[in-house]
Amino acid sequence: MAQEVMDNKHKDFAHNWVVSSRFLFYVQLFCIVAFVLGGCYKLYNSRYTGKPKVEVPPSTLYDPKYK
Repeated sequence: MAQEVMDNKHKDFAHNWVVSSRFLFYVQLFCIVAFVLGGCYKLYNSRYTGKPKVEVPPSTLYDPKYK
C-alpha cells in the first residue's frame, strides 16, 4: 500500500524565513501599538480633574487671623 507523502515545508513557520519574519514584525507592531494605547488609556483615566477644594486653617494664611 503506497502512502502519499505531503510536503509541508513551505507552510512551516521554521522553514520559511520570509513568512516568519513578516509574522514576527506584525506581532511586534501589534504589541507596541497595544502598549501605547494601553498607556494612553491609563493616563486618560488617571488625569488631573481640577483643583480640589482644600480647607485652609486661618492661622496659616498670609495675613493670619488669630482668635
